[in-house]
This record gives sequence, structure tokens and C-alpha cells, in this order.
Amino acid sequence: MIGIWIAILSGTLMSIQGVWNTQVTKQSGLWVSTGWVQLTAFLVCVAAWFFTGRDSVGTLWQVENKYTLLGGILGTFITVTVIRSMGKLGPAQATMLIVIAQLVVSYLIEMFGLFGVEKQPFEWKKLAGTAIVVAGIVLFKWE
Repeated sequence: MIGIWIAILSGTLMSIQGVWNTQVTKQSGLWVSTGWVQLTAFLVCVAAWFFTGRDSVGTLWQVENKYTLLGGILGTFITVTVIRSMGKLGPAQATMLIVIAQLVVSYLIEMFGLFGVEKQPFEWKKLAGTAIVVAGIVLFKWE
């Protein structure tokens, strides 16, 4: 149950962050805003690291699949694409499309066992659920 609440909180925070970042970008510029987001996130992580235990930073170099260390680079482009999509589509439509993309890509990652994730079998009900979500987007946008 706690996982459900954490996921709901995550989605809530992502939506708010996207709107805030879009507003900052309108006043400062895309890369200034994105840099600020990444810098403040880094500072929060450093502060949390000081107060919650100090795992060795050197353990990063022991990570087996080095490509997984590129998550921060992806985070930069996530910030940029969320800002751009919210600016062009508005928060609701952008968020719905972002969530659909996450759902589809996550399911493909599970189905093919990519990036070290345990491979899961294809299930028609998951495909049907995705189709229902896509239909919901169409209905939401229908004028």
C-alpha cells in the first residue's frame, strides 16, 4: 500500500514541478531553468547525504553496467522535454502523453527484460489496459 501512495506522491510532484519549471523557463530561458533545476536537485542530494548516512561515492565506480550512470543526463532531457511539452500542450495533455509513453516503454522494458529488469511474459490484459488509457486521452482531448 505504501508503494501506491509513494507513486501518487511522485506523480503529483512531477506535475507540479513541470508547471513550475515551465513558468521559470518563460522568464529565464530553457537551459538556465534546466540548469537551476539540476543544481538545486544536486544541493538537496548533498544535504540529504550529510544528514542520512554517508555511503561512499566511490561505490559508483563499482556499478556493473556503466551506462546506468547516465541517469542524470537523461534527467536533464526529461526536464527539458517536460518543460517544452507543457509549454506547447498545457499541463494536463502533456502529462497524459508523458504517462502513456512511460507506461508503454516500461511495459516493453519488462516484456523484453531490458536493462537488467526481470523479463515478464506478454499479457493481453496489460495491452488492453494501455489501449483504455490511450482511449481516455482521445476522449479527454475530443472537442
